[in-house]
Amino acid sequence: MPTERDLLRDRLDRATAHLDPPVAVIDISAFDANAATLARRAGKPLRVASKSVRSRALLSRALATPGWEAVMAYTVAEAIWLVRTGVSRDVLVAYPSADRQALAELAADADLAAAVTITVDSVEQLDTVDAVASPARRAEIRVCLELDASWRPLGGQLHLGVRRSPVHTPAAAGALAALITDRPGFRLVGLMAYEAQIAGLGDAPPGQALRGTAIRAVQRRSYRELVRRRAAAVAAVRDHADLEFVNGGGTGSVAATAADSSVTEVAAGSGLFGPTLFDAYRAWRPAPSAFFALSVVRRPAPRVATVLGGGWIASGPADPSRLPTPWLPAGLRLTGTEGAGEVQTPLTGAAADPLRVGDRVWFRHAKAGELSEHVRELHLVDGDRIVATVPTYRGEDRAFL
Repeated sequence: MPTERDLLRDRLDRATAHLDPPVAVIDISAFDANAATLARRAGKPLRVASKSVRSRALLSRALATPGWEAVMAYTVAEAIWLVRTGVSRDVLVAYPSADRQALAELAADADLAAAVTITVDSVEQLDTVDAVASPARRAEIRVCLELDASWRPLGGQLHLGVRRSPVHTPAAAGALAALITDRPGFRLVGLMAYEAQIAGLGDAPPGQALRGTAIRAVQRRSYRELVRRRAAAVAAVRDHADLEFVNGGGTGSVAATAADSSVTEVAAGSGLFGPTLFDAYRAWRPAPSAFFALSVVRRPAPRVATVLGGGWIASGPADPSRLPTPWLPAGLRLTGTEGAGEVQTPLTGAAADPLRVGDRVWFRHAKAGELSEHVRELHLVDGDRIVATVPTYRGEDRAFL
């Protein structure tokens, strides 16, 4: 009997038979199901993380799902583009910016400035905006303060999480909020805190039971600490500003973050595509919806098939978890000596034997939106048919980082 993966391979092959690899596809049934499940798990408004999609058409598709209401962008230039092309009228740029040209464009357009919120964690970032356009000669700039969500046990001797904002304590958040609200030309409207050690770290790494137990213990303690500290920080900031939103979380912590009463909205994006890094989560694993195919071009030895290309490596620490995974047919694996190469990738295993030159192998990327940096278009597959082909950011000649 054919397995579920056999059936998936068959319909992807049939849908794209007229195309030459490399080919990237989105299984829209899985994409839509993931969008609906994330909304249900959140129970609060969702802000789609554009970095994890990088296609305007698919951002709009997510936003058409009940529960998805706004966008989290990664650069000011991208946010401006998304507003001007009608994707959203509510875009939060989740990272500070020193892009003077983009900041000048934002400051020069009151309508645009009303739709985009920039993130800051220091006075220097406010100074950058003022140096580009003086408060007296620009639109009011909407500002979100970022609270560091990392866990620092043992009196701060340990740091668990990503290194983002220097604002860690409620007192520091309140002090910065006071400085922001005292500055002309700025309006403090939001607070965000990304708990990467919870949302971005799988708690069930395959074949590592003891590590998984340790990760879950750390996450439980970190979550309890963050809930208390975030609530205190929100209260301290609200002494100075009437916040419109408090943002937190990511795909890996949607339900947990939404359960925090101080959070008003949750960010998510990777869960729409279901990349391999999210196979290591217990609470919820998205259905894989994004795949890319490469052609077999060599048979250098028995049980070895070599595809053209393949080195689509994900960002982050340089370890095997960032490599693409050969997915269809099942039973293929990368070699330890070559891994995924820029121009060729040898694959081994019993499943390599039936493969012939011209056959295709389907891969899953380790991350979500980074797949879109390698192709100009994504083919939307429904069953065994391509029902639409949409451009990625690259396909629209946009490269923001």
